[in-house]
Amino acid sequence: MPGPGPEPEPDPEPQPPAERGTPGEPPMPPMPPVVNSHTEWDPLEEIVVGRLDGATIPSRHPVVACNLPPWAARLQGLAAGRRYPRFLVERAQRELDGFVALLRSLDVTVTRPDAVDHRRRFRTPDWSSRGFCNTCPRDSLLVIGDEIIETPMAWRCRYFEAHSYRTLLKDYFRRGARWTAAPKPQLTDELFRAGFRRPGPGEPPRRIVTEFEPVFDAADFVRAGRDLFVTLGNVTNRMGVDWLRRHLGRGYRIHEIESRCRTPMHIDTTFMPLAPGKVMINPDYVDVDRLPDILRSWDVLVAPEPDPMDSRLLKVTSLCGKWLSMNVLVVDGKRVIVERQHTGMVRALKKWGFEPIPCDFLHYAPFGGSFHCATLDVRRRGTLESYFS
Repeated sequence: MPGPGPEPEPDPEPQPPAERGTPGEPPMPPMPPVVNSHTEWDPLEEIVVGRLDGATIPSRHPVVACNLPPWAARLQGLAAGRRYPRFLVERAQRELDGFVALLRSLDVTVTRPDAVDHRRRFRTPDWSSRGFCNTCPRDSLLVIGDEIIETPMAWRCRYFEAHSYRTLLKDYFRRGARWTAAPKPQLTDELFRAGFRRPGPGEPPRRIVTEFEPVFDAADFVRAGRDLFVTLGNVTNRMGVDWLRRHLGRGYRIHEIESRCRTPMHIDTTFMPLAPGKVMINPDYVDVDRLPDILRSWDVLVAPEPDPMDSRLLKVTSLCGKWLSMNVLVVDGKRVIVERQHTGMVRALKKWGFEPIPCDFLHYAPFGGSFHCATLDVRRRGTLESYFS
């Protein structure tokens, strides 16, 4: 029998496509990534800003009510599923328009989600609900480098909220971004603790979500290069953090920030990195002595007591607490957009060496947040680095 033939040659290594350019001219430089955001402070180039169109008072559910005082939860339940009052929307819209204009004056590209009728009812095999709003892109989408992750949110009324960003997501994907969706949660009753009662003053924090399935809001995470920080709360469970940790792999570390808030939801009124080596903390919610050890080399800046709100209307309608003063947006590690009426925060930022940019935004609070909540920074000029030894 004839012997074996010569060994086949291995396939050649794939080569990157040749860069186009005029013959005889140097090749064109590679295009910068369309999505690129590793920190909360690198120079901001492009950002998604939420919309007020179609905003609807959240449908009644324990995971919504658990974050509100009992009297506010009763009011919310009575109004659930209705449009927000026009006078609230109009005031917030004027401030939102001013904020967008400010961003554009800083040479930041601003994109917006699609307008949606959030009063339309939808259902799964287990439950039905109306929507909420798309005022806070920070909650439903998480940007890590060149990847956008749709998050598995715990509020039933927000189940399809990411769909209002699909036009943007498809455009970013076509231009080279990575696009991932975390497992869509069932949000059945097993996820929520039966008979949950909001902790009273002096009682330890309790969380309404169980470990039935992974859930998390992107706003429970902040980014510092290869290190992310998270708070567990009423919309983020440990199973959700574990899913993200495994998805990101060994190139990233996720550290928990313990919160003393009785109704924990979203880290950006608790713990906010402002620049390399500088983080702002909420003294009511964070015990400095219990911060992760890796922060020992960083300056821990204690946020000042928020200025009291004069508006009785905002006290009644706001979904957020007084510490929304911490919900700032860093433009470039030096300049920071801050609510104009939080004068104590303006003074503190100056003292810490930053350049605060005051902007009116108080009336956005009834719709879920302030500057950090209302935005999603999809491109900052920076590279993936480790800021801790």
